[in-house]
Amino acid sequence: MAEKEVSQQKAAVLGLQHLLAMYSGAVAVPLLIGNALKFSPAQMTYLVSIDIFMCGLATLLQLMRNKYFGIGFPVILGCAIQAVAPLQMIGQKFSINDMYGAIIVAGIFVVLISGVFAKIKKFFPPVVTGTLITTIGLTLVPVAIQNMGGGNSAAKSFGSGQNLLLAFCTMFIILALEIWTKGFIRSISVLIGLVAGTVIAACMGLVSFTPVVEASWFHLPQLFYFGVPKFEWSSSLTMIIIALVSMVESTGVFFAIGDLLHHDVTEEDLKKGYRAEGIAQIFGGLFNAFPYTTFSQNVGLLQLSGIKTKRPIYWAGGLLMAMGLLPKIGAMVTIIPTPVLGGAMLVMFTMIAVQGIKTLAKVDLSDNNNVLIIAISIGLGLGVTIYPQFFKNLPATVQLFLSNGIVITSLSATILNFLLKGGDRKAKPKTQTANIM
Repeated sequence: MAEKEVSQQKAAVLGLQHLLAMYSGAVAVPLLIGNALKFSPAQMTYLVSIDIFMCGLATLLQLMRNKYFGIGFPVILGCAIQAVAPLQMIGQKFSINDMYGAIIVAGIFVVLISGVFAKIKKFFPPVVTGTLITTIGLTLVPVAIQNMGGGNSAAKSFGSGQNLLLAFCTMFIILALEIWTKGFIRSISVLIGLVAGTVIAACMGLVSFTPVVEASWFHLPQLFYFGVPKFEWSSSLTMIIIALVSMVESTGVFFAIGDLLHHDVTEEDLKKGYRAEGIAQIFGGLFNAFPYTTFSQNVGLLQLSGIKTKRPIYWAGGLLMAMGLLPKIGAMVTIIPTPVLGGAMLVMFTMIAVQGIKTLAKVDLSDNNNVLIIAISIGLGLGVTIYPQFFKNLPATVQLFLSNGIVITSLSATILNFLLKGGDRKAKPKTQTANIM
């Protein structure tokens, strides 16, 4: 199936839509870590700016497929949220310099093992990939619902009438555009929904322009801004474990996008994809940013817009880098109210789950083994997502792996497929029942 080609002007608008879809997730990591480590306003400004810049650079590294790195899929990279707690721990127990040294070591580790790790492809038949893609979508839904309610479930205003009004107005605007419009307007339904939702919120007096006023105009990335990295073995080992978790999660996203593009993901694809993430992580350590991983949030947007080419993603990467250099422009995105983002997220994330269900529809569900693989793996993944403390009594190193629902589903589906199906890569075709009526 031929991909839709779009003009540069339309690609820029689509790129902005992708940027808005991932922005809140991208800036969450520097805000959480900066606050935990008691950064000054100037340090926090640098941290957020360099993070946004590096998100763009990491995205471009993944897009530009060449002999050595880059999967060449329309993907966006952002900070690995699972790295927040370990990075906070390292920064508080040792120093911020140890934190960045550990990030660099983990990035080098990813680059070195990318070829070996890519051989896991043989353990991902449709029953495993379909289960994994479905779980990716479903595990993101609670994030959307939490944002729809206001972001902080402990706040008195959570689920307030105005939050729900903004969330559902945004969602209904997107749905209306999807149903009653065509072509380019339909492909940017999420962007229009976000803008319209923000305008409604502004009319209600719920939009503050203070972040834009206070942000600086220009900011350059600086090598070793917080000092020269230090290398402490336990910190490095911790971040290597987090890198492995991210690689497993990225594998699911690669297969999800491959399925969407009708592209058979090869070992070479995986190797170059992992390697690009490792290089991005090394740059993150050198410029005092973060580890980067392929974001699952934007997969649903590819499905929703119907535009699956790389051109809009190049624009998204370029815009992210520009916003990292111009903090005042970058701050404009932060004025979008959380409930508005939540309303858009719900539509996008559920689309990912539907894509996984479409993959599972190709699997022979009359085979009870396939049903068991799907049911148990999705159940474990969703359960751990809702109760990440489920494994709190296990060693801390084990918890780093098992507190991520997507990783749990990956491990469960892969192991069960190997045990119940003998690692058979090919899904049995559905049996056709003869019509004897």
